[in-house]
Amino acid sequence: MIKNILPVHDFNYNTGRVKIFHANKGEGLPRHEHTYAHVTFCMAGACVIRKENKEVVVDRFTTPIELVANEWHEIEATEDNSVFCNVLAEENNY
Repeated sequence: MIKNILPVHDFNYNTGRVKIFHANKGEGLPRHEHTYAHVTFCMAGACVIRKENKEVVVDRFTTPIELVANEWHEIEATEDNSVFCNVLAEENNY
């Protein structure tokens, strides 16, 4: 079970919203879905991103992944001191 965390940084930039999370192993964003898409990427450490019919381990070398609207997904750190970022349109707050 993933321990839910809040973003360390949460801000608007131009027309986008940026949320940066610092997570230890087992922490992140448990299974959820919403009506908008966003991209996520790992900046340090490693995370596993799970979504409908797919699971991928990401690190700082992995291309950002789009998480589409209305599809469940979750993000879990697989290493201590991991950092991941979600970027979404400004009008979509979660």
